[in-house]
Amino acid sequence: MVHSSSITPKNNMQTLELKTNRSLKRANYYQELTADYSRPNLVSDELKGQLIKRAEEIVALKEDTLPAITADYSLEVIEAENREWWPTHCEALRQGRGDILTGEYRDDLVYLCQDGPYQGLEQQKEREQHWWALIAQPGVTMCWPIVMFHGEVTYFEWKCEDDETNETIAKGNVTWVRRGHRGACYLKTEQLTFYRDVFAPEQLLKLITT
Repeated sequence: MVHSSSITPKNNMQTLELKTNRSLKRANYYQELTADYSRPNLVSDELKGQLIKRAEEIVALKEDTLPAITADYSLEVIEAENREWWPTHCEALRQGRGDILTGEYRDDLVYLCQDGPYQGLEQQKEREQHWWALIAQPGVTMCWPIVMFHGEVTYFEWKCEDDETNETIAKGNVTWVRRGHRGACYLKTEQLTFYRDVFAPEQLLKLITT
């Protein structure tokens, strides 16, 4: 004999309540950050300049040795620094500041992605410059609708949109393990998909600051 589903009306109501609670909690992920990079055209030119200046200052704070997590340099402090860093990272990518983006990594970076794995700053350099050139090219805008922080960990989802057609030319999700300003990023994992182009032409590569 075939029995009907074991899900009772009570269980159904609990499931519906859980889904409702989750939907009510949805909010913009940038509410407590200094700038909103979830969509195009939300950041003033003045703030863009301030963020790039701060990005350069943050890169200069990176120490030669990965700092220990201590009572003075706790996960809470590191997470606060990662929250400050995040908008500067977004602006650096939109402006094609490869020098800043490279400076955000430790020299012994481990980078796990479908084209990798990579270790250090030389193995992924050529490939990553093509990705930067495509997502920072004129006429497209990089957006990060989702970003989450937990101690050293920053998780985000990104997409790159054509300003004219609104098509998504690339998207991905990334996890950075970043020990604040002093430690920078020592582990990065990424899934990324490019729909329109895979390698950037020479004229776009020349637009990336290195």
